[in-house]
Amino acid sequence: VEPFPIQDRAIGPLLEGRDVIGQAKTGMGKTAAYGLPMLQNVDAELNVIQALVLAPTRELAIQIAEELRRLGRFTRIRVITIYGGQPISIQLEALEFGAHIVVGTPGRIMDLLSRGALSFDHVDFVVLDEADTMLDMGFIDDIEMILGFTPKDRQTALFSATMPKEVVELASRYMNHPETILIDSDEPLVDGLKQYYAMAEEGEKLSLLVKILRDERPASTIVFCSTRRRTGGVARELSRRVGGVTYIHGGLSQSQRDRAMESFRSKAASILVATDVAGRGIDIPHVDCVVNYDVPAYPLIYLHRVGRTARAGGVGKAFTLVSSQDYEYLQAIKGLAKAEIKPLRPEDKEVRFHRGFDPSYGRAKRRPPSYTRFNYARWF
Repeated sequence: VEPFPIQDRAIGPLLEGRDVIGQAKTGMGKTAAYGLPMLQNVDAELNVIQALVLAPTRELAIQIAEELRRLGRFTRIRVITIYGGQPISIQLEALEFGAHIVVGTPGRIMDLLSRGALSFDHVDFVVLDEADTMLDMGFIDDIEMILGFTPKDRQTALFSATMPKEVVELASRYMNHPETILIDSDEPLVDGLKQYYAMAEEGEKLSLLVKILRDERPASTIVFCSTRRRTGGVARELSRRVGGVTYIHGGLSQSQRDRAMESFRSKAASILVATDVAGRGIDIPHVDCVVNYDVPAYPLIYLHRVGRTARAGGVGKAFTLVSSQDYEYLQAIKGLAKAEIKPLRPEDKEVRFHRGFDPSYGRAKRRPPSYTRFNYARWF
């Protein structure tokens, strides 16, 4: 009935041909904010690529393409996705058939550009979606090279949930007097999200997770883990104890990741165990509950994770299981989050440490990853 704020403020300038920097929390309609002007300006009679959307992950690229196809269902505009993990022959065939809009990840797009299979000579609209994440993943060099293949007089839109200085610097180099639209940070809606923490050492976490799931009885839950091995292990144990579990991480093939996401979207599985590959941009509206099995080292990652629930004005709960090693990270998260993160149980009000616990142990034991592309892949 009414557009979301980012749509209300971004669609007009984009239709006028202006460059736009848009910031809004996830789940608030950024895809339609740039997708509708893009579809409006593409000429379906001209069989060349006229628009490009860059996304950080395969899942987000697929989601954006599906949304653009849905919005442009009656326009005869062809949208194709280009990403690693899918046979390149499929994408080459789609390109030969013809496309108006390309949505893809930087790595595979660079591959096809180097083969001469892609031409961006007629692209007049470029979108960087989740730009802050792409910079964290070390895609800056690829992005700059890809933009070099597009006309200098193109229209550029940059959408991001957060606005670090690297994003601003990127915009200053490649955008023409952009209109900046700052709606909100990536903080979930305070009124709709209840957040809790529980102190639990490693040997206690799985039992506590099972208890939370049985007590709360959420219809759908995402459980976030820090590593691929941990994700698979937690998924196997949950399958044995409660059932209805699927999992996703960067080590799975694309077909396995697609099946896992479809199983969760269709509610065939009520629990998705995931690394942070599912923490940004993926729109699954029906998530009731998020559990941080491992506390993320960066507070912003926490906000991205719990932002999977209470989306678009909905309600949800988030639970974080905190070992003594991770207590520092919890304090950093509390310092950033606007909403109160409450203790789940009375005993959680008093922090329980191992005997001889060194407050610096957690940081030394599990250092945050440096977000080069190589380390990002290993971490997630």
